[in-house]
Amino acid sequence: MTLTVGSAVERYAAAWRETDAAARRTLLDTCWAEDGVYCDPLNRVEGRDGLSSLIESFQEENPGARIDVVSGIDEHDGYLRFAWRMLAADGSVALEGTDFGELDGEGTLRRIVGFFGPLPT
Repeated sequence: MTLTVGSAVERYAAAWRETDAAARRTLLDTCWAEDGVYCDPLNRVEGRDGLSSLIESFQEENPGARIDVVSGIDEHDGYLRFAWRMLAADGSVALEGTDFGELDGEGTLRRIVGFFGPLPT
């Protein structure tokens, strides 16, 4: 099944909000490549199990927090970028950033490289 870029990112973001491990895995099965690589300034994981475990750790360390996509998705030639915001349990903005990604031939996410905060001056 080939996904649209918007659908892949929507499912990816939903996986970050999903607290049920089985439901999260179902989302990742539809949007994340089996050998997908995720990295940000603090973490690097591979595969669906690795990403699911990272998300679970994030949720345990940040109870009630959520990550939302807050921009449109810019895409060309199999690469993409979008802005996101992490909201704390009280709804305040805890962190903002930008993700850059790569798609595989089926439209699933093959790589996400996350950056925290605004661009440097």
